[in-house]
Formats: sequence, structure tokens, C-alpha cells
Amino acid sequence: MRSKKNIILTTISLTFLSCFTYVISQTKPGTETKIIQDTVKTARPDILAIPTDSVFTDKGLKLKAYKKNAHASYYADRFNGKKTASGARFNNSKYTAAHKKLPFGTRIKVTNEANGKFVIVKVTDRGPFVKTRELDLSKRAFMEITKNKGAGAMKVTIETIVE
Repeated sequence: MRSKKNIILTTISLTFLSCFTYVISQTKPGTETKIIQDTVKTARPDILAIPTDSVFTDKGLKLKAYKKNAHASYYADRFNGKKTASGARFNNSKYTAAHKKLPFGTRIKVTNEANGKFVIVKVTDRGPFVKTRELDLSKRAFMEITKNKGAGAMKVTIETIVE
């Protein structure tokens, strides 16, 4: 009988020890607490919406009038991810535009004539392919300067940025 008890106790103790060892082996060794830096989004100059004209004089940027009373619209969502004429992928959440003649990479200031709001966009595509329209803006750029969020087109002033 004693040997049966010893065997049972030994089995239980081995089982307990093996479980304890397993638990210890599964715990991760103490790691130092990671210090996570607060992230501050910095705007890139090619996708920047600038609130005042004073920034242009501070950075030495000059504006050259291109066209007043131009008709602007925005890209449909179906063009998201498709290649533009410049070869870049179109993204409706960036500050880009399509123009019929301006060179790719040209940065332009587009001002809504109804409320004075403006954005800086980069020309990355050709179009719009409607005779009455001069400029197609990305949806983000358009919504940033529009007076009425439900509008599909607006009158704008286009100025090229000469550095």
C-alpha cells in the first residue's frame, strides 16, 4: 500500500512540477516598457492646404496668375487606385489635380471664388474631358474649399506657384 501511495504522490508531484515548469517556460521574460513617442502629423508641402497668403511671402514662393473664373469639378470615386497620365496611382484623399495643359508636377493654388478658400495641389493627370471644365480636383481638395458639400462643380481662380 505504501508503494501505491508513493507512486500516486510522486505522479501528482511530477504532474504539478511539470505544469509549473510549463507555465514558467510560457511566460515572457521581463521586457522594458516601450516609450512611445507622440505622433504629430506634419504636412508635406505637396499636399498642404495653406490658410493665408502670408506663407507665400515668408517662403519666397511667387504666384503667377493662370486663369480666373475657371470651372473645377472633382474625380469620381471609381478612379481611386487607377494610374494617372503621369504614371502615379490616383488617390482621392490626396491634394492632386488634372489639367489639360499644365506640366505634371506643377503646383497650383486653387481658390474658390465664392468663399475665398484655397488649396495647393499638384498636377498629376490630364483632363477633365468636358469642354466647359478647366480642372479636376481630388475629392479631398474639392471638399476642403467648396461652399456647399453637395456641389459637383465651382468657379475657381488658378494660380501657378513659381519657386
